[in-house]
Amino acid sequence: MALLIGCKEEKKNDPYIWIPLEVTATAYNSVQSQTNEDPTITAWGDTLVPGMKSLAVSRDLIVKGLKHGTMVRIENFPDTFFVNDKMHHRWRNKIDIYMGKDRKRAKEWGRRKVCIEYAVLKENREPSSKATKLKQGVENEY
Repeated sequence: MALLIGCKEEKKNDPYIWIPLEVTATAYNSVQSQTNEDPTITAWGDTLVPGMKSLAVSRDLIVKGLKHGTMVRIENFPDTFFVNDKMHHRWRNKIDIYMGKDRKRAKEWGRRKVCIEYAVLKENREPSSKATKLKQGVENEY
């Protein structure tokens, strides 16, 4: 007997909701010509080390929930990445995948549209306490 499970089925014990989003993805390296005078320090002050699964995100994505430390899954990558850097204000709907000092790999990646999923804690998606009280029938306390 075979059990068919959809690839997007939510795990019962997963504390996260995974939100899908299509973005433009590029790659970057920790070199001065692509960053600034200290290419190993992110805009949030994290230290980058080759091999890290790190992303920079455009600032409009921060507003959508891709804040510092957010877990992100990128299609065709087996690993989970973390938002550790933010991009210049001019970029929109874009992620930049950190590829250490491997410039060849970053150039081969190029620029492409990808589907990502980012994690939001289920408890952070719950209704506000006032809405919860109203839902439970608690009268106004004023």
